[in-house]
Amino acid sequence: MDATVFVQELETLKAERLSPIIGAGRTSLADGAPGDTTKMLRVALANEISVSELAAVWMPSTTEIDVKLAFARQAGDEAGHFQLVADRLSALGFDVAGFRPPGENPLFQYLKGLSTTVERVAAGLFTLESLAYAVNENFMAFCDRRGDGETTRIYREYIQPDERAHQQLGQRLLAKYATTPELQRAARNAVERVLEIAAAARSQTAERMGTASFPGC
Repeated sequence: MDATVFVQELETLKAERLSPIIGAGRTSLADGAPGDTTKMLRVALANEISVSELAAVWMPSTTEIDVKLAFARQAGDEAGHFQLVADRLSALGFDVAGFRPPGENPLFQYLKGLSTTVERVAAGLFTLESLAYAVNENFMAFCDRRGDGETTRIYREYIQPDERAHQQLGQRLLAKYATTPELQRAARNAVERVLEIAAAARSQTAERMGTASFPGC
């Protein structure tokens, strides 16, 4: 299949698999948006540092220079997001100095085990960043309902543009490198597996937190 057509089909697949995850967040909002902003931002803090570390782990073993640089950009951007969230948490009274990232979860265990460029791009830049962008939109709506315009502003002006740019970069890189049936199959499997693991993990977290409208990576 032509790589450009493949990426378009993969976008359709991704949107279908993201729909229930996005819908769960919207249902939480419709049910009165329960939840605590500080706890949600702590989830974001853990996610941001995890994605930054993931991209940094992938970078040395990636041979394609443009992909290597894409992971470098992602690592830096996510580290910047971590700092933005940390600063916001500090303003809300949370002691960021005492924050310790949680242990590695099944999603990041899977991601760190990916060894090919196409799988990494499909799973990370293309899928994980799309998931983050989508669920962050629900989180911003939650913040608006709570009158927390500053958190919404941080996401709208800084974090969301980066997440969108990462996802678009993933599209371009997949169109360049997913050029054979084998590579396209590997990319598709990675997309499906990331969303499968992420859906299960977010469901568990939503049950613990009482809402599904918390932010993503």
